[in-house]
Amino acid sequence: MIFKCKNCGGNAVYEPGRKMMYCPHCESLDSEDIVPDNTMTECVNCGAPINIGEYTSASKCAHCGSYIVFNERVEGTYEPHLILPFKVNKDMAVEAMNKEFRKRTFMPSSFLSEKSLEGMNGMYVPFWLYDYQANYDFAGTGTKVRTWRSGDTEYTETSYYDVERHMKAGFDRVPVDASLAMGDGEMDLMEPYAYADLEGFNPKYMSGFFGEVYNQSAQELEGRAKEKVREASDKLMQQSLGGYSSITPRSKNLNLQSEGTNFALMPVWMYMYQYKGKTYHFHVNGQTGKVVGKTPVSKEKVLAYGLSAMVYVSAIVSLAIAILEVL
Repeated sequence: MIFKCKNCGGNAVYEPGRKMMYCPHCESLDSEDIVPDNTMTECVNCGAPINIGEYTSASKCAHCGSYIVFNERVEGTYEPHLILPFKVNKDMAVEAMNKEFRKRTFMPSSFLSEKSLEGMNGMYVPFWLYDYQANYDFAGTGTKVRTWRSGDTEYTETSYYDVERHMKAGFDRVPVDASLAMGDGEMDLMEPYAYADLEGFNPKYMSGFFGEVYNQSAQELEGRAKEKVREASDKLMQQSLGGYSSITPRSKNLNLQSEGTNFALMPVWMYMYQYKGKTYHFHVNGQTGKVVGKTPVSKEKVLAYGLSAMVYVSAIVSLAIAILEVL
């Protein structure tokens, strides 16, 4: 499907800054009509052939520049339950990149150039969101150590305690990305999202962006979700065990009960930078503006900095020698 402006026929897209549909051709707001597509091989707007990936749900026609949402990939089995609309537009994402990296002395000069940043694209990344009820039973031995001095003698008393805890906790919307193209570590670093802003799926939010359906099922990825809950449960349990000098666990039993799973689309800005034969990936959270990525280092800048430092030191030494000669 494509969203066409009722007033001029242009491609209407979702504009995060305005929080509404926007036609960049005539600047109309919320003037979109849906034109459904019957094929995933031709652009519904201009008829040009299009090549999409195995998991692509939204893309851009290379010929006319229209953003297309593919009906077959957002309906039926692949229809998302929830979507988190972009709040950060491209200009805001670029500014976030500049704020994060512009003070890096040794990054390549072209890294944040306007030409390089033109290639930044927004994408809705598929996620599974898991809900769990956790029941955690803990038993261990705690110690409390008391030290005092009497005269010249120091005394230490160690008291031992049986420690038992039973914790119940609910974990809602534990996120696990379902895109093979996205690194799990990078997507974990995108967190946290404000899940209260999730909405029921509406394809209009995808117009203007790229998108994917889930590449892996909820069952395939559930192990990652459970590991996240285990780590969070351990932290909560540790917080409840304060006041002891040490705790030695005897038994830990965590039982997780699944309470549902949702397929959701989460907003991410992607920037790929090519430098000396290597590709560097950067991501910006499309809701919060959080930036993830590591900049390359320009050896030329490092060398130039080293040489300038050497020249500066040499000048200082020469000045010191001159002063000594005068004295």
